[in-house]
Order: sequence, then structure tokens, then C-alpha cells
Amino acid sequence: MNKEQKQEVIEALKSKFSQYSNFYITDTESLSVAQVTNLRRHCFDKQVEMKVAKNTLIKKALESLDNEKYAGVYDSLHQVTALMFSESPKDPAVIISSFRKSQNGDKPVLKAAFLNGDIFVGDNQLVNLTKIKTKNELIGEVIGLLMSPIQRVIGALQNRPEGEIKAEAAPAPDATAAAPKAEETAKPADDAQKAPEA
Repeated sequence: MNKEQKQEVIEALKSKFSQYSNFYITDTESLSVAQVTNLRRHCFDKQVEMKVAKNTLIKKALESLDNEKYAGVYDSLHQVTALMFSESPKDPAVIISSFRKSQNGDKPVLKAAFLNGDIFVGDNQLVNLTKIKTKNELIGEVIGLLMSPIQRVIGALQNRPEGEIKAEAAPAPDATAAAPKAEETAKPADDAQKAPEA
């Protein structure tokens, strides 16, 4: 690869790093061509872009964009490196995890992940990364929490039988009707008390 070709690769990588705020750095060494093709297919199905590049070119692309921002991933740039670019911070982790299960292996190995400015280093982070909630999942949970009390109130009002509503309105007249009867029953008792005096 001559100098011009290397510069083209660096520019292409810079474009990808600028386009995506999430990328994974993986080690695909010891995977066969058929396995890499299968992995690429999984990535394509989840709208994850997979690129294999030399570590020195990846580092130059990152350094030219923002050396400090990406400094935490430089130590992960060794051996064979495949980059996974995604809009979702979770999808590449899910792809790696499911691919490993389908192959009954431990490849590809997660070397590092850069997610919206946060850096996760090491393969031991993979399980945690598969559990990250996406923006849409978080919005759905918040909406669900907000809707729950409203739905309970609406459900209670809709499921209320009409008889209960009429019964609540009816006790007021019954209470006033019961009061005169109590006075009437009290009068004969007073008359009974007056009778022995005579």
C-alpha cells in the first residue's frame, strides 16, 4: 500500500468516526473467511458497518480528529482489528454475543468500545454492553411510567358501574327523609312519659 492509498484509507476512517458516535474495536484473528463473511452478514442485518483496517491507520485517523478524545482506545489497537460502526450503542455487542453463541466460540474478542464519548475496554465489558438501553427503549420506559397512573384513573372511571353513580346521588334525599321519621318516633315516647304524671 503506497502513501496515497494509506491517506485514502485514513480519510475514509475519519469520515466513519465523524459519522458515528459509537464504534467497537474487535479482534477477528483466527476467524475463517467464511466466519468473517457470516459476521459481516449479521452486521449488515442490524445496520452495523464493519471495516477491517491496519491499527496504525486507525490511530492516525483518530489522532487527526481529536487526539485526547480517543486516547483511551489506542492501547486496544493491536493484532487484527475489525471496527464496527453503529447508530445504536448496543447492536454491535448483541451481534458479537449472538455470533459467539452460534459458533460456540469466543471470537471476535471485544478490545474496546467507544460509546458517545465513554470508553469501555476489555472483553469482560461485553455482557454489560448488551444490556445498555437504547434511546428509544429509555423513551418508551419513561412514557410507560407517565402513562401508568393516567391509565389507572381512566380505567377506574370507565369501569365504574352506573348504579354506583346513582347510588351516590340518592343518599342525600334518603337522609332527609329519615330525619322526620326519627322525630315522629320520638314524639310518642314523650307522650308516654307524660301519661304517668296524669
